[in-house]
Amino acid sequence: MGRDQDSQDSRATRSSGDDPDGPDFRGARVVVTGAGGGIGAALARRFAAEGATVVVNDLDPGKAAAVAEEIGPRAVALPGDASAVVDRAREALGGAVDVYCANAGLGSGGDAFADEAVWDAAWQTNVMAHVRAARALLPHWLERGSGRFVSTVSAAGLLTMIGAAPYSVTKHGALAFAEWLSLTYRHRGIQVHAICPQGVRTDMLTAAGSAGELVLAPTAIEPEAVADALFDGMARNRFLILPHPEVAGYYTARAADPDRWLSGMNHLQQKWETE
Repeated sequence: MGRDQDSQDSRATRSSGDDPDGPDFRGARVVVTGAGGGIGAALARRFAAEGATVVVNDLDPGKAAAVAEEIGPRAVALPGDASAVVDRAREALGGAVDVYCANAGLGSGGDAFADEAVWDAAWQTNVMAHVRAARALLPHWLERGSGRFVSTVSAAGLLTMIGAAPYSVTKHGALAFAEWLSLTYRHRGIQVHAICPQGVRTDMLTAAGSAGELVLAPTAIEPEAVADALFDGMARNRFLILPHPEVAGYYTARAADPDRWLSGMNHLQQKWETE
């Protein structure tokens, strides 16, 4: 695909300051990993509704195909490991990727004694899949001067989550990598967004069990609300996307007085242990 086409489509990756209309995604080429359901499916639907062509990636071929079929001609199912999807997505999209949504994740529970395989799977999916995608995307993006990387982190990456050490630790890693990408490449046209919701009504919330019921379920939102928050944040050129606005206050309190914040979280831990 020639540079003229790249220049036309890459307008979806550019935004300066608050723009009430946001980036123009008509003709953009978008990849969403973990898009067989939940937040990923909501993101895929929204990008397609905005005029983008979307690769729907998921480990489950049936789920990827179902979401792509629901979206229609603007979507193509591309099942498989999110860590190795970029080159295949380029071929499916006609030569380039304009927006990459690193949404696939593992909500691994457990404590410090969780099996090594659990820790490794969380690390590979929640962090290294993002790193590998960036390695594949950055050379082309830097050459043309534009690209947009969207990382689904969760509030656990800003704060933490009781009962889920592998998830919390690796989501902190995902946030750290997104921050590094943004501070390193924003002057070269690379836009980065980190989506950090609390509870979202998905299978992952159900899998969180009693800890999820205690901490996340009371304020859980629909996946479509996460997509709305992302598009609002992209229009405002924001790095942190907070579908639950109250998370900003928690994050501030954590930074201002870590011991007080840890004490409060420990009380929550004790409450969970006694339920």
